Parts: sequence; structure tokens; C-alpha cells
Amino acid sequence: MRKVALTAAAVAAVAALALSGCSSRAGDTTTSTEGASSGFAADSVIGVALPSKTSENWVLAGGLFEDGLKEAGYKGDVQYAAASGTVADQQGQIQSMVTKGAKVIIIGAADGSQLSTQVEAAHDAGAVVIAYDRLILNTEAVDYYVAYDNFKVGELQGQALLDGMKAAKPEGPYNIELFSGSSDDANSAVFFDGAMSILQPAIDDGTVVVGSGQTDIKQTATAGWKAENAQSRMDSLITSTYSTQTLDGVLSPNDTLARAIITSVKAAGKPIPVVTGQDSEVESVKSIIAGEQYSTINKDTRALVAQAITMVDELQAGGPATTNDDESYDNGVKVVPAFLLDPVIVTKANAAEAYANDPKLSPLTK
Repeated sequence: MRKVALTAAAVAAVAALALSGCSSRAGDTTTSTEGASSGFAADSVIGVALPSKTSENWVLAGGLFEDGLKEAGYKGDVQYAAASGTVADQQGQIQSMVTKGAKVIIIGAADGSQLSTQVEAAHDAGAVVIAYDRLILNTEAVDYYVAYDNFKVGELQGQALLDGMKAAKPEGPYNIELFSGSSDDANSAVFFDGAMSILQPAIDDGTVVVGSGQTDIKQTATAGWKAENAQSRMDSLITSTYSTQTLDGVLSPNDTLARAIITSVKAAGKPIPVVTGQDSEVESVKSIIAGEQYSTINKDTRALVAQAITMVDELQAGGPATTNDDESYDNGVKVVPAFLLDPVIVTKANAAEAYANDPKLSPLTK
């Protein structure tokens, strides 16, 4: 999280995109000696521990890591936590990677607050630990963080919500509801804080009204990032608050939850409000083109995986990995050097441009 927190040619081309698309908040790239490697064999084991397959992007990331590491000459060991996404599964998988002698372990945390024992064991065994997409908390044994600028993701979502509502109804006030992600994901608070940095002034001046009054992240959290939990909460909000008044917008932190919220609203026979999202999932891109979901965030997984593999290459060669933000991501014990990529807001208006180079999504915008 930010300091404000604790509150192969194709791969090469995408890596170049990652290096050129870094955050506007981040400084120049650096090569701090912290987290440096003494180098290791080019065919070493590289571990990748990912959470359960809760979104298209986690599934895509696993395949990209398998292919990219193999192409780069490494022995990739890519593992997912079980369908339940239990932390115990991931803890065991990381320990197994240590036993196999992995030189770098890349971790998309199932729960970033419960992996300190395992990453410290990895560190003690000489492995470099890279937190992927989700920060690992409360341990010195995290060398690097590679992610999109998640606070900016929240800012973009908050601004999209305001812009979408104004386009639909030029004059406020606007009734909204707030949803956040799972409380065991460190990113959830970062997304929410980014969005609220945009929305809170409008709430304070009365332009925006949270009809239910539920503005605390504990009230807005969606356990496990599960669609059924978001849909159930939206059902309850419609019954309790929107039997007579109009719901103008919903802050949704990702696409899976956005579609669940829209399903709830449609089932109640209500007009679809402006709903934000994130991840550029296929069904949500279709929904945006159809004029239902208002926005998503494009965080190209190809670029993020490519950057992670670039960092492995730098470590294999004996150097530190390149970072571009060594100040913002405090995990509660240390500030973790980070490489941040820049997210892009996508609405119907710019979807064709945003996905022009994405073979899966560009056909949907025609």
C-alpha cells in the first residue's frame, strides 16, 4: 500500500510497454542494491504462487508465467491456491518452492497478512521474494513489489463514477452506494482510499449522497471478492434504501462485482445506475459496449507478467531489479521497492482505442 496505508519477442515487446507505461506518481527507475541477487543459473527454478482462480486475470497470469518462464529458460513452478483460496494451500506451496530450491518466488497473495513465516523461510534459503499485484504485509522478507498503481486505479474509478453520473443527469445531487473488495486483500483498501479521495469532497458538499450511509470500508467490504456476496448486499440495499428513490451510481472495485450489482438491479426492475469496475473481463467489456456497465480499468496482465519476468532476468544476471517507486508502499515493517505500471480507464467511448492491441478484447469493440 502507499505510505498512507497500512491505513521470446512478444514478451520482450510487452516488457518494453511495461517499462514505458509506469506510473505518473513514480519517480525515475532505480536499481537500489536492496534485494540484489548474486546471480544464479539460467535454468533455475522460479516459483509463482497465485491465489485461487477468482478472476480471468489470475487465470491468464498463470498461463503467461508458465509460457514466459519456459521461454526465458527457467524451470517455472506455477501454483494456485485451491478453489477455496485458502491461505494454508498457498503457505504450503511457497514452502514447497523453497524446498525445490527456487531462486525467486513471485507471490500473488491469497492473504498478504498471513505469509510472513513462509516468505521469511524463502529469504533464509536465499530466494528473492517479489510480491505480485498484492503487497505482502508485516515482514522484512519482501524484496520487491510489482503491480499497477492501485491508488490511481481507485482515483480513476471515483472520477469515472462522477463523470458517468453527470453525463446521465447533468444536475445532482446523486445517490450512490459504495462497494469494496475482500478485507484479506491489501489492495482493497488502496482501491477504496483512491476512490474516496475523489468522492469524499462531493459527499462533503452534498453533491453526492450515500443513501444507505454505509461509507466505512468494513461496511462496504465484499468477502472473498465473491459475486454472490456483492449481489446479496445490493439486493438488501435496494430493499432497504431504494424502494422509492433512484440509485444513480455504484462504486464497484472490479468487474466481477460490477456484473453482480447490475444483475441485482435488473432483477429488482430498477434502472441500471452508473457502475464502475476493473480488470477488463470479457463479459464486462461486452456489457460496457452494450451500454450497461459504465467503466472498467485496463491493467494489461501481459505487461505485468512481462515486467515480473524482466525483474527475474535482472536478478539472474546478478543485479538488483529495476524499480520506479521506492517510497510509497509501506507494508507495516518496511517500504518495499516497487515497479508500478499505469492503469487506464475504459468506457464505451475509448474501448476501441484502449483494446486495439489486445487480441481477445479488440474484436468486442467492433
